[in-house]
Amino acid sequence: MKSIILIGYMGAGKTTIGKVLAREMGLEFYDLDNYIEDRFHQKIPDIFAEKGEEGFREVERKMLHEVAEFENVVISCGGGTPCFFDNMDYMNSRGETIFLEASPQVLKEHLLMGKTVRPLIQGKSQEELIAFIEESLQKRLPFYQKAKHSLRIEVIHTNEQIKDYVKKIMKKMKE
Repeated sequence: MKSIILIGYMGAGKTTIGKVLAREMGLEFYDLDNYIEDRFHQKIPDIFAEKGEEGFREVERKMLHEVAEFENVVISCGGGTPCFFDNMDYMNSRGETIFLEASPQVLKEHLLMGKTVRPLIQGKSQEELIAFIEESLQKRLPFYQKAKHSLRIEVIHTNEQIKDYVKKIMKKMKE
């Protein structure tokens, strides 16, 4: 089997669902951002600050190509990964791509619940956060919608919900 690649906006649940999906299927799990940080011994915000967005996107593309060469893996991509270069076409050629689709409201809830520091949204009020999500989601949707599969995500509160999404993903890939 090739890779299973989860895409979607930040806060959609790619890493949360991806870890459980990989465990259920007996596959390795890779979070692309964590992979980049491990390889470069730097945090994503520091790479961004040092190289700028363009430089970071180059690094991200190289690391995507590296990790997507592995077989039998679940990969959780950064929210912007599909939107640069030919990344989306490349991911589709490497395996099953699944767009975790969530409304701006669901994304906001997940981001507020999350413990990850996200430079793009730091210091924003809830209203500013929703406006930011809506605006950037509009730009990214055409890329996300190129995924082979999509799954609607609601606010995740329990492990049961995560397991349910994993079952749905496994079912979609058999269709």
